[in-house]
Amino acid sequence: MESLLEKYGYMPDAEEISKSLDVIAANIDNMASDDVLIACLSMMDLTTLRTEDTPASVEKLVGKVNSFMKEYSDYPLPASICVYPNFASTVRKGLVSSDVHVTCVAGCFPSSQSYLEIKVRECEMAVENGADEIDIVLALNSFMCGDYESARAEIRAMRAAVDAAGAKAGRKVVLKVILETGLLVAPEKIAAASFLAMEEGADFIKTSTGKVPVNATPVAAYVMCECIRKYYAATGRKVGFKAAGGISNAKDAVSYYMIAKTILGNEWMNRDLFRFGVSRLANSLISSIEHKNVVFY
Repeated sequence: MESLLEKYGYMPDAEEISKSLDVIAANIDNMASDDVLIACLSMMDLTTLRTEDTPASVEKLVGKVNSFMKEYSDYPLPASICVYPNFASTVRKGLVSSDVHVTCVAGCFPSSQSYLEIKVRECEMAVENGADEIDIVLALNSFMCGDYESARAEIRAMRAAVDAAGAKAGRKVVLKVILETGLLVAPEKIAAASFLAMEEGADFIKTSTGKVPVNATPVAAYVMCECIRKYYAATGRKVGFKAAGGISNAKDAVSYYMIAKTILGNEWMNRDLFRFGVSRLANSLISSIEHKNVVFY
């Protein structure tokens, strides 16, 4: 872990992070302009990951995205709809706009506890059935005991699988690696996991699954964005950031938006490099823009 931090010349500074987050928090109300809220709306991975999801419930969500274009024509569509892999074809078949991607969690989400062959095949099948983007979970069973090479190997294998399946389908597939920062806890571990995932080909690093007690936090987001900045300075490759888990209101969204903007700059503030994983946020954003209660999704 220390070698990764030394390689990129980064050590999280708790005092500096706290001061920076305090400044951002103190100015949130001034930063929450309609333009920022609309930008946040465009960066959502609109998500349903419930045990009780059915083809009908997923079709209903897709239908809402399709009808959103007519009812709120001045507003952007979400970046993607995120579902379990078995619903990839349901979303792909139902979507009207090609601008909205199909995102699938895969690799035995949310625990990543299974055989690598199963994780790889699930990623492949998701792409074969229409996924444009795959969200996998860092193998914490390896990472947490210091077996970083095994954690790396799993990301490499799933990266290769989605690339090969994507090539057959004629499209580039985005790979997001979920660090599950609420379980890593220590900023140093979050930083090491960030660098490890980026080195093995992650297009995005993502905070959380939303399935553990502690999910996205401002501190984790800050550390991850600093790592992205350091990695870009060292390699010239831009990696995206995705905040997910417990982000349910417009104020939260603006907070994460401003953390990323403060550290990474305006060039990261687009759907190619910044995302929210959300199930409830959309209505809050629309309500804040419209200045009235809106329940659309």
